[in-house]
Amino acid sequence: MKLVWFRQDLRLADHPALHAALAGGGPVLGLYVLDEAAPGRWPLGGASRWWLHGSLAALAAAFTSRGSQLVLRSGRATDIIPQVAEETGASEIHTGVAHEPWWRDADAAIAKTLESAGRRLVRHRLSTLFEPWKITTKTGGIYGMYTPFARAVRAGPEPAQPLPAPKTLPGPDHTPHSEPLESWNLLPTHPDWAGGIRATWQPGEAGARARLKTFLARAVHAYDAGRNLPAEPGTSMLSPHLHWGEISPATVWHACRALPASAAIDTYLSELIWRDFSAYLLWHHRTLPDQALRPAFEALPYRRAARELAAWQRGRTGIPIVDAGMRQLWETGWMHNRVRMIVASFLTKHLLIDWRDGERWFWDTLVDADLASNGASWQWVAGTGIDAQPFFRVFNPLSQGEKFDPDGHYVRRFVPELAGLPARFIHAPWAAPAPILAAANITLGRTYPNPIVDLAEGRARALAAYRDTVRQGAPEAA
Repeated sequence: MKLVWFRQDLRLADHPALHAALAGGGPVLGLYVLDEAAPGRWPLGGASRWWLHGSLAALAAAFTSRGSQLVLRSGRATDIIPQVAEETGASEIHTGVAHEPWWRDADAAIAKTLESAGRRLVRHRLSTLFEPWKITTKTGGIYGMYTPFARAVRAGPEPAQPLPAPKTLPGPDHTPHSEPLESWNLLPTHPDWAGGIRATWQPGEAGARARLKTFLARAVHAYDAGRNLPAEPGTSMLSPHLHWGEISPATVWHACRALPASAAIDTYLSELIWRDFSAYLLWHHRTLPDQALRPAFEALPYRRAARELAAWQRGRTGIPIVDAGMRQLWETGWMHNRVRMIVASFLTKHLLIDWRDGERWFWDTLVDADLASNGASWQWVAGTGIDAQPFFRVFNPLSQGEKFDPDGHYVRRFVPELAGLPARFIHAPWAAPAPILAAANITLGRTYPNPIVDLAEGRARALAAYRDTVRQGAPEAA
C-alpha cells in the first residue's frame, strides 16, 4: 500500500510521484490535507479557496473513475500524514517537492516521524521545470539575476517528457475516513462574490488542457507582441492551472516545443523559466515574501495611507488603466501581466506604499496566488529584489495605457463609467474638455474620481525616497 500526498499538484497526468507509487504494484490511495495551522503558513486567500474546492472535486472524481479514492483530511499535516500511513499500512508516501518554507519544515518533521516507524517520505519534482537546488553558478553560488539563470538552464538538458495519466488506479479494499469537501466551507456564500470568477475559469485538469489547447491554436504564435495588450486574448491564462498543478510546466513546455520554432514561442518559454526563477529565489531566500532581498531597502520611508490603499484595492484611484486592472482582479480573480506591473508600480512608487501591502491583497484576490511568483514579482517592481530591475524605473500609467490599450477597450470593459470617452481621453479623463465629459455623462469627483495623486509629483517623491535610502547604504541595481 502506498500513499500519494497531493498539494499543489492536483492532476494525474505527468505526475512522477503517482507513477512512482504505481510502479511497484499494489493499491494506491490519494491524500489531500487542508493544513491551515502550519507555523508560518500564509492562510489561503478567498480566491484560492474557491479554486481549491473546484480542483479537489475534479481530482476526486478522476480518482473514483479509475478505481481508487482521494482522501480528504483537515488539520496539521505533521500529524495527519503519519496517522493515515499507520491506518492504511502504507510503506511509502510519495509527494512533490515544496518550495514554501512552512512545507519544507513540515516535510522534514514528517520524514523523521515516518522513518522512526519504518516508512519513507519520497519527494519528487512536480511543480517546476528544473530542480532549484541543482542550479548554481560556475563557482557554486546562487544566481541573483534572471538572465544568467535562464541562460544556465537553457544550456542544460530539456525537461523530461511528460508522463501519461494512468488509466486505472488500484484502490485498497478498505479506505480510511474522508471528510466531505463541502464541510471545509471553501466557497463563498454570504455574499457570494465569485460569480465573475465562475464565469471565467474551469478549475481542474480538463480546464487546464482546454486552456492550453486554445492558447496553442492561436495566441502563442503572436505572444511576443500580444502578451502586452490587455484587451486582447494574447496570453495563455494558464497561471492558476500551473500554480495548482493541474498541468505540469513540462507539459506546457513540450507542447510549445512541438510547434514550429518562433520568437513568439521562445518568449513564452522564457516566461515559464521566469516562473522557475521565482521558485528558485524562494528556495534560496525563505524571507522572499516578507523582507526586501536588498536589506537596506527595509529602511524605505513607506507611507501609511489607508485611504489611498483602499482606493487602489477598489479600483478608485482616478487612473483608468490602474482602476481597470484592479477591477479585473476583483471580478475574475486574475489580472493581465502587463497591468500587474502597472498597478504594482503605481502603488509602490507613485503612492509610496509598502510592496507587502500589495502582495497581501494579490494573495487574497488572485486565483493564481503563488508565494514565490507573487513575492518575486512584487519585489521586482518595487526595486527591492536582487534582479536587474532598477529602483528608479517607474511605470507611467498614462503612457502605458496609451501604448498598450490605445483604443481604450480594456478600460471600457472594466471601467464602464468611462466608456463614452473618445480614445484620446480614455486614459486621462481629467484632460478632457467639459463638453466632452458632459457628453460622456462623466462628472469627475462624482461619477469617476479625480486622480488620488499627481503622477509627476508621486514619481518625484518616490525617486527622492529611494535615492535617499541608496545614499544611506542600499546598493543600486546593476
